[in-house]
Amino acid sequence: MRRKMASGHSFAFLCDDVDELEHSVQQKLPMVSVVMPLKGFGEHNLQNWRTQITSLYGGPLEFLFVVESKDDPAYRAVSRLIVEYKDKLDAKVVVAGFSTTCSQKIHNQLIGVEKMHKDSKYVLFLDDDVRLHPGTVGALTKEMEKNPEIFIQTGYPLDLPSGSLGSYCIYEYHMPCSIGFATGGRTFFLWGGCMMMHADDFRQDLYGLVTALKNGGYSDDMTLAAIAGQHKRLITSPPVAVFPHPLASDLSFSRYWNYLRKQTFVLESYVSKVNWIMNRALFGVHFYLSWGFVCPYVMALVHIATTLRAPYSAIVKEAAGSSCGLKLVSFLLICTLTELVSMWNLTRVEIQLCNMLSPEGPQDSLRSYNWGLVSASSKAPTQYSFRHLCRHDLLNYVFVGLEFQVFVAVLVDNFLYPISAIRSHFSQSINWSGIRYYLRDGKISKIERENSSKYTDLGGKHLYGKKTYPAGKSLLGYLSISLAQWHQPKKYDV
Repeated sequence: MRRKMASGHSFAFLCDDVDELEHSVQQKLPMVSVVMPLKGFGEHNLQNWRTQITSLYGGPLEFLFVVESKDDPAYRAVSRLIVEYKDKLDAKVVVAGFSTTCSQKIHNQLIGVEKMHKDSKYVLFLDDDVRLHPGTVGALTKEMEKNPEIFIQTGYPLDLPSGSLGSYCIYEYHMPCSIGFATGGRTFFLWGGCMMMHADDFRQDLYGLVTALKNGGYSDDMTLAAIAGQHKRLITSPPVAVFPHPLASDLSFSRYWNYLRKQTFVLESYVSKVNWIMNRALFGVHFYLSWGFVCPYVMALVHIATTLRAPYSAIVKEAAGSSCGLKLVSFLLICTLTELVSMWNLTRVEIQLCNMLSPEGPQDSLRSYNWGLVSASSKAPTQYSFRHLCRHDLLNYVFVGLEFQVFVAVLVDNFLYPISAIRSHFSQSINWSGIRYYLRDGKISKIERENSSKYTDLGGKHLYGKKTYPAGKSLLGYLSISLAQWHQPKKYDV
């Protein structure tokens, strides 16, 4: 892309060949329906929605914003946005009603599919916290047209931490996963925040996918990925399908814990016996790798403590002298630095790619994101724009602080993942945006709604009755209370 821009192709962020922008080519593009299930309204939603509806796709394009009711704060906000652009786009708000047999998100998606235009060839599902690039719809459609064998096209998020430990834990959780998406081709992973599929697959209920989603479906991406694997269908992820995902500035650690609970809970849902076996395998592998990652650091602390104690105890000194503990600690330090530098470099490359894909965007509008300069001097500025993060001198400046906070997040996330997975396995229930879902045999069997609406997520949506761990109590105390209620899951905010 850089080479093409340097050679004079100023629209390389939209397409590889400038001839594709000719009117004769654009008017032949197929119709795409964009379905966005909405829930709540927060600090980043309006900006995200603007990037989605201002796509530079040259073919017919319609937007379907789907809410569960008119009482949802998103209904009024998105309605006003549509009025603002009423002469420039085809968009409408659809009220889906309450779900009774599946998750509310899946229910909204299926209602959106029912309402899409009869001439739509492709349907693109987007989360409302995704910032789209001007050429995203065109790039996804081009790949679908080029290879009709593609069943689903997906992408992956680039989390922009807000500075809190919880936001860095989420960043650390997603960053290694992006390696599985960044293949520029076939992948086995699927992210529900961006999925393009053939519209006729839903109209014809191909492989029973609509039935599987509607009758007890909890996770849209896990269900569709299982169906694709069962029927050996192709899932691809184009290299340009990486999307900035700004996290809430008030994202507390308890909200991160709720998010992690949702991520581990999906392993309890399944559509077939093979899918159940795969989920159990993922459960075991992730359990082993997570605590297998944390244990060496525990042992390293033991070796360091032994070395510090050795001068004051003959027995400890003899034991320390006969072991190679410090050598192992040194090797662990080298491995840790290698991992952190790799994550830092991958983040840098993805940020540069996002900037190139959205050159017109107000990139200096993300100054509120504090990249955790926990080790920098007190004179260091604490707020930076998205564009500034790609400057080499500033990247060097924040490197130490960012790496330290990411390191802590890596340890915390890997330590808590097995705990969250075990709790999900035994509770078989989860609270998602004020709705509690109960599973039986891998499918939703019961849905309970709270009297008061609660809209919470990673994007900082309005919170009603927001809960964090009580003042005066430690984080460990909060987690202890959660684990003590193992068989009586409490209604957490999600």
